[in-house]
Amino acid sequence: MGAKQSRACCRDKGPRGMVLLRGRQPFSSWDDSLLSGKDPRALLKRGMRHVSFSLVTKGMTDVPDFLWSLSEVQKLNLSHNQLRALPADVGKLSRLVVLNLCGNRLRSLPREISLLKSLKVLFVNMNCLTELPAELSACRSLEVLSLSHNCLSQLPASFADLSRLRKLNLSNNYFAHIPVCVFALKELDFLHVGSNRLENIAESIQCLASLQIFIAESNNIHSFPRSLCLLTSLELLNLNNNDIQTLPDELYLLWRLGRIAWNPMDKGLHISHNPLSKPLPELVEGGLEMLFSYLKDKKHN
Repeated sequence: MGAKQSRACCRDKGPRGMVLLRGRQPFSSWDDSLLSGKDPRALLKRGMRHVSFSLVTKGMTDVPDFLWSLSEVQKLNLSHNQLRALPADVGKLSRLVVLNLCGNRLRSLPREISLLKSLKVLFVNMNCLTELPAELSACRSLEVLSLSHNCLSQLPASFADLSRLRKLNLSNNYFAHIPVCVFALKELDFLHVGSNRLENIAESIQCLASLQIFIAESNNIHSFPRSLCLLTSLELLNLNNNDIQTLPDELYLLWRLGRIAWNPMDKGLHISHNPLSKPLPELVEGGLEMLFSYLKDKKHN
């Protein structure tokens, strides 16, 4: 790390390797290696809308103490470090709107995260989470939550209180079913549950009437529920790599899908790599209009 000394602040060595910033609180040597003698607030980036602070890919195993004094921070990025725990002091950053903890080694989140009443976006993907605190549901402003690539198999029932949540990523975990609390999130327009251990999609999926993107690829889902066909706002439906053999006659109701999609990023119906019974494979190859026409005729005959 840089060893350049700030002109505005001289440093003196204290006991036990502590570094003292004259006229300010003492910081550990790790904090000082990040600060390089600067006032912590000098590292804040003040944009048009948010005050942000970033410590990405610093190899940190602990969050530096000076951070908790930066109460004006609204966007905090601590991604891609080696953090094993998030201190309870995170609750002091009451103005946080965006918190990025992606790519660390976190096994849990502190209950004090409930104090972040302004939090709208939380990324905790690519960690080692095995559970989440029920107190997270107190973050009622939360709109985007990414929990992908962890070790989760359930969510607290209180998550049903996250009434403003619009985007939820639960992919690459150990869920055997979509948590019941998810079906209470009426504002969801994006739900990713791919690469879990799902064998079915509950009929309650129809409660998510605002869904525009639903991804459930790479599970072991055996059937395509008719209730999915009631989600007429869907523009992307990805059920690739499952065990689906038949398609519901009501599939034609999902007219916003527009086409059969083959590129993972494209909108449309993704249904490849399933053991579809004949004549469905040929119809899929022929395009969505041909498939819809067949299913519609089948329903009315």
